[in-house]
Amino acid sequence: MDFTKAEFIRSAASREGFIRDGLPQAAFVGRSNVGKSSVINSIVRRRDFARVGSRPGKTGQINYFLIDKKFYIADLPGYGYAEVSKAERDRWGRLMEDYFASGLVTLGVQIVDARHKPTADDVTMMDCFKANAIDVVVVANKADKCRPSELPGNVARIRETLDISEDTPLLSYSAVTHKDREALLIALDWALDL
Repeated sequence: MDFTKAEFIRSAASREGFIRDGLPQAAFVGRSNVGKSSVINSIVRRRDFARVGSRPGKTGQINYFLIDKKFYIADLPGYGYAEVSKAERDRWGRLMEDYFASGLVTLGVQIVDARHKPTADDVTMMDCFKANAIDVVVVANKADKCRPSELPGNVARIRETLDISEDTPLLSYSAVTHKDREALLIALDWALDL
């Protein structure tokens, strides 16, 4: 599997735009400003592949990226950003609910901040994956900003707060240094049965 063979396919602003061609889909989710685009860029080894927003809350659609013609990364709108209007947040919420209920999601990749306890929105998102019986890989991004001595405790706190089992992969990741990139690629390969 060559994760560097990647292309943007399209954006979907409603259920009519969802891709339904039978290929596996990995839904990348996370709060605004957690580094979702940076993680995607790290995976495909391209600096500006997934656009890093000039301001949090900018991505309002599901962006589909085809990887090696074998699966999609579906980059979902970031959640939890207060400066977006309530109407826009509600639209994003409906879009995400429609997507999760569609049966198209093969795997969830939930990105959280390695430095902090997951937010209530992070917990809600994890509950959504659980309610829809979607397997999840948790990526604790920004691990490079933690002291090595802090990281084990932070990871344990993330696992406890999200209430995930020891079987759920939880990677301490850095989109800057590519720490645990290979582990994430292995998890994607295994979970998507590529």
